Amino acid sequence: MSQEKIIEMRNVEVKFMVRDRELTAIRDVSLDVYKGEILAIVGESGSGKSVLTKTLTGMLEANGRISGGEIWYEGQDLSKIGSNKDWLNIRGKKIATIFQDQSTSLNPLKRIGSQITEVLELHRGMSKAEAKVEAIRLLERVGIPNATARFRDYPFQYSGGMRQRVVIAIALACQPDILICDEPTTALDVTIQAQILDLIKELSVENNFTVLFITHDLGVVANIADRVAVMYAGQIIEYGTSDEVFYDARHPYTWALLSSLPQLGTKGKDLFAIIGTPPSLFHKVEGDAFAPRNPLALEIDFVEEPPMFKVSETHYAKTWLLDERAPQMNKPEAIVNLSEKVKKLRGDLNVK
Repeated sequence: MSQEKIIEMRNVEVKFMVRDRELTAIRDVSLDVYKGEILAIVGESGSGKSVLTKTLTGMLEANGRISGGEIWYEGQDLSKIGSNKDWLNIRGKKIATIFQDQSTSLNPLKRIGSQITEVLELHRGMSKAEAKVEAIRLLERVGIPNATARFRDYPFQYSGGMRQRVVIAIALACQPDILICDEPTTALDVTIQAQILDLIKELSVENNFTVLFITHDLGVVANIADRVAVMYAGQIIEYGTSDEVFYDARHPYTWALLSSLPQLGTKGKDLFAIIGTPPSLFHKVEGDAFAPRNPLALEIDFVEEPPMFKVSETHYAKTWLLDERAPQMNKPEAIVNLSEKVKKLRGDLNVK
């Protein structure tokens, strides 16, 4: 991973109008993304992961808008792009997306080959003959056996894992700088999931593109990410290298996510569950958004929003527990010796 920034987000805010009410889905997010890295964005459903990455491709729903901040990419502020025509120079061509449900990403009435060649002809100016050769090469590269013959198959003739490989091939057809993977393995079984993760990791190294990997599963993160950003209630509340977030997490919400992993459960004991529900983002959040669900919350957590504290040069967490005035507290039982459990988890996942 280089130290060259490819995306710079500064104080990004996203609002939606929902039945004449305003919902703030992204709240003052600042984040740098580095060229060639795999950055995992983790959090519960509704935390803002997908909304944040949609700002990079102009794919917010019609009732949504970037209401504040800046998003810099190649000297251009993406938050200021208005027309769909201008987005076409970036979306797919420079920043591509793989979505969770491959069945809705592919046209069921068109052959697999034609869905790849049309991208190559449109964005790379290839002839039909050139596009066919390149499409077959891409299918082979993502692991489709007998690609020449299967070029003319329809999506229903492929398994779920194979369809996801085709979606990856389409995303790679434009040779993007950034690949957004929006929970691309959720609908797949564990074995196929591991294969797709390995493929994405291999391709990112081979083609030197940056990956933004959205997931709610920290177990997946262990197997792929260089860095991790944890989101809660529309904010990034902790980020650092994968090792820092796994072995030295500092935010109670990150502790809770780690403790909730089924792989870290103890036989005969109930799995850990995070109590309560996230706050409504129709209203201004007072204090620390996680405070009502946090057994370790301090009085100040309910009154004042914590700043982002620096743990190391690469590790930051947004919690009052890092303030020098905060009392020393014992971690919840569920995360005692968590580092040893995580090492076992990562070993089970064959993480190198």
